[in-house]
Amino acid sequence: MQRVYLLKGKLQHYDWGGFLFLADLLGLQKQNQKPLAEYWMGAHPAYPAKLETENGDIKLTDFIKENKEAAVGEEAWQQFESLPFLLKVLDVKEMLSIQVHPDKQRAVAGFEKEDERGIGIHERERNYKDRNPKPELMVALGDFYLLHGFKEEGKLVETLKTVPELGHLVPVFEEKGYQGLYHFVMKMERSEVEKVLQPLAERIVPLYEKRELLKDTPDFWAARAFSNASSAIRDPGIFSIYFLNLLHLQKGEGVYQPAGLLHAYLQGQNVEVMANSDNVLRGGLTTKHMDVNELLENVNFEATMPDVMEDLDAEEKVYKTDAAEFELIKYECVANTEKTVTAISAEIVFVYSGSVEVIDGEKRTLLNKGESAFIAGGGEYSFLCMEDSAFFRVRVPVKS
Repeated sequence: MQRVYLLKGKLQHYDWGGFLFLADLLGLQKQNQKPLAEYWMGAHPAYPAKLETENGDIKLTDFIKENKEAAVGEEAWQQFESLPFLLKVLDVKEMLSIQVHPDKQRAVAGFEKEDERGIGIHERERNYKDRNPKPELMVALGDFYLLHGFKEEGKLVETLKTVPELGHLVPVFEEKGYQGLYHFVMKMERSEVEKVLQPLAERIVPLYEKRELLKDTPDFWAARAFSNASSAIRDPGIFSIYFLNLLHLQKGEGVYQPAGLLHAYLQGQNVEVMANSDNVLRGGLTTKHMDVNELLENVNFEATMPDVMEDLDAEEKVYKTDAAEFELIKYECVANTEKTVTAISAEIVFVYSGSVEVIDGEKRTLLNKGESAFIAGGGEYSFLCMEDSAFFRVRVPVKS
C-alpha cells in the first residue's frame, strides 16, 4: 500500500481570523471576502482533509475507514480506532472566545445527551461535536498573546485590588475561592455586569485610543474588546481577562492546555495540535453559541502556573505533554540535510517554510511551503531538506 500522500486541508472562515497570513502561507489568491482563521489537517468527521491519490482525491476519513490498522498503525488503531490527532494553523486577528474543553468522560456524556435531545451536529446550539476530549498544544509562529488558566492567588488578589472597578470582588474571592468568584461574575445579570464594566470602559478605552496601554496588561485587551464590540459592556467574559494569566509567547515557544483549563487566544499566528475533537464550551467574547452553565461544569477551578516550552533554536524540538493522542516535533534544517525517522503510527508533516522531500523507499514526495503529507501506518522514512526549511511532524507519542 502507498504510504505517503499529499494532504489537502480544510479552511475555516471564522470571523476572528485574518485575511493575508494563511493566504500567503498556502499560496491562495488573496481576497478580502472571508476571513481565513484556521487550516485543519486531520480526519475530523465534520471537516476531513483529503488525500491526493492516482484515482482522485479521497477524504482522509474514508481512507482510514477502508484501511484501518494499515492507515493509522496497528497499535494506535487498537488504542483509538481512529486517527487520534488534528493539526491546525491559526491566524488570530481578533480575540477568540473565553473557552474550555471537556475531558473524555464529559465529552461522551455531553455528546450522547445532545444526541438524545435531537440537536444536530451542525446546529448552532450544539456544544459537543464528537465524543473526544480536546487537550491541545500550541506553538507560536511569531509574537502570540493568550489567556491561560487562573492566576495564582496572590497575583489575582493584587489584580483585583489594583483595578478600582473590580475591588469589590476581593471579599468574594477570599471567601469563596476560584469557583465561587467565577460563578459569581458569570451568573451576574447583564444589567449588573454593565454597572461594573461601564466605568471600567470609560476609564481605559480613551487610554487605548491614545495608545497609552501596553499589550502585556489586561487593560489593553479589555479596552480592545470594548472598542470592537459595544455588547462587550455587558459581557461577563471581560472578567476573565483580569482573572487569567496573560502570556506573550515568542516564535517557537509552546504551551499546553489540558481539558478543563480556561483560556482564550488574543492575537497572533500559531501551529496547534489537539486530540481529534471540535468540542468547545464558550463563556464570553464571541458571537458563537455560548453555554455558561456547561462551561462552568467543565472548568478546573485552580491556579495555573504557566509552563512555557522554550525553543532554544534546536534543529529538532519535541514538545512534550501528557496527551496520549499526539506529540508535536518541530524541525529546522539547512539545505541538503537528510534525516531518517521511524513512525509507530500514522503521521502528518506540514512544511512552514522552504521545501522538504519525504522519501519512502523509491517514492519521493516534494512538499513546498504550506503543503502537508499524510504518512500511513508506521515504519521508517526520511526527510531531505531541499533548502533551508522549517517543518512540523505530528505523531502518536512513543510509549516509554
